[in-house]
Amino acid sequence: MRVLLVHNFYQQPGGEDEVFRAERDLLRAHGHEVHEFILHNDAVPTYGKLALASATLWNREAHRAVGRLARLKRAEVVHFHNTFPLVSPAAYYAARDAGAAVVQTLHNFRLLCPGATLFREGRPCEDCLGSAVPWRGALHGCYRDSRAQTGILAAMLAAHRAARTWQRAVDRYIALTEFARGKFVAGGLPTERVVVKPNFMPDPGVGRGAGGYGVFVGRLSPEKGVRTLLDAWPRAAQVVPLKIVGDGPLAAEVQRLAATTPGVEWLGRQPHARVLELIGDATFLLLPSGCYEGFPRTIVEAFAKGTPVLASDLGAMKELVSHGRTGRHFNVSNPEDLAAQVKALTPDSGDGRALRANARAEYEHLYTPARNHDMLLRVYADAIDTTRRRPRRAA
Repeated sequence: MRVLLVHNFYQQPGGEDEVFRAERDLLRAHGHEVHEFILHNDAVPTYGKLALASATLWNREAHRAVGRLARLKRAEVVHFHNTFPLVSPAAYYAARDAGAAVVQTLHNFRLLCPGATLFREGRPCEDCLGSAVPWRGALHGCYRDSRAQTGILAAMLAAHRAARTWQRAVDRYIALTEFARGKFVAGGLPTERVVVKPNFMPDPGVGRGAGGYGVFVGRLSPEKGVRTLLDAWPRAAQVVPLKIVGDGPLAAEVQRLAATTPGVEWLGRQPHARVLELIGDATFLLLPSGCYEGFPRTIVEAFAKGTPVLASDLGAMKELVSHGRTGRHFNVSNPEDLAAQVKALTPDSGDGRALRANARAEYEHLYTPARNHDMLLRVYADAIDTTRRRPRRAA
């Protein structure tokens, strides 16, 4: 199959960039002809404010370039990962006019929320969900705490909702979980065009689970539930040690806990290979997020290593972790319940071996490269079928 992948890289590397590369390599490994159109936010400072606002709404240069490349390479599918801010939704129309099927992976909630997270002031927020003009997000400055920058995003979303871009120009959307799919459908995306395909990872090998500790891996920030974790661990420290991997704005609070609570160790940032080792040796992985999350990579990493997950009963986490089978849930933002669930996952709790086997089986069933390739090709085939049945735009 001939596929053109389109991605706008952020200035700070993130999970979306990794998924873009992983799916590109997966397709090439299976013999598909893969081409790329890439823009990078390092170019943003070269734009004036008005030029950047205009490009976010409709980037004429990206429109021309994507259309030209799709025709030159005779792309059957143009698969978009991130279009914000420089590619813009204009490129959907260019790909469609070139005769290609258009697929968009929904890595975050940007089409529903100017801040992309459905999270504000320490809790989930759906104020802009389904709103024709997401003015509340602009009022609160949900993107980078800036009303001006959020206003540009809100204007882009409102304009393309009015133009019915999301209904007319995209043949298939890939949501990463059923939870996310439900939110996007509630926000106005066509039900029949939003399908679920999770992310994947190469097999890192099963861990031993012999370390006798719990591990947290992630950004040390409020939305990740770090304060809930810190409040819970003085109750849980006597049950099982805790290793914390990561950095962020709450690093000083984590450092204080590690200095005053026996059994708590802050490791800071670690190389990915070392992170996988720590997860594989852990009794369980902690994911105490207070936000919905998109598709937490650490869950798949834990399952691949055979490590159960203790997660908030919220959003994607409640869906991906099966309580009592591949891990356990606790009541979100409730440190007392978190501590109680830690006690149920101690190395001598009795069901650790079954949980580890179930976690590994979940990886083998849903998150391997081979399984993901099959799911991705099914999405492409359905998108191509939709393309053949859609009316052509007038020239």
